[in-house]
Amino acid sequence: MRFICTALLCLLLWSGGGPAAWAQEPGGKAVNINAATVADLEKLPGIGPSTAQRIVEYREKNGPFKKVEDLMNIRGIGEKSFLKLKPLVVVGPARADKAAEKAATP
Repeated sequence: MRFICTALLCLLLWSGGGPAAWAQEPGGKAVNINAATVADLEKLPGIGPSTAQRIVEYREKNGPFKKVEDLMNIRGIGEKSFLKLKPLVVVGPARADKAAEKAATP
């Protein structure tokens, strides 16, 4: 029985179904930290409600993130936490930019 459980776990991790894939949006998209809501951020491993709120507040105060490494400026996200998050997040346009893009397209 232990062998079967170990084999299933190995298969799950090998197939890309590990924790990194669980936090991504459907379709394998990474979370855009410039447009993510508190609820979106809470889906990331190690990010609870308080840290998610701090990320949003940091973004509102300092403007859009320029690089994913800027997450380490948030209290509660150190190097170890950041390394878990790095493959799951991207820096993309902020929500206001997306609304402007939609308005500009016919």
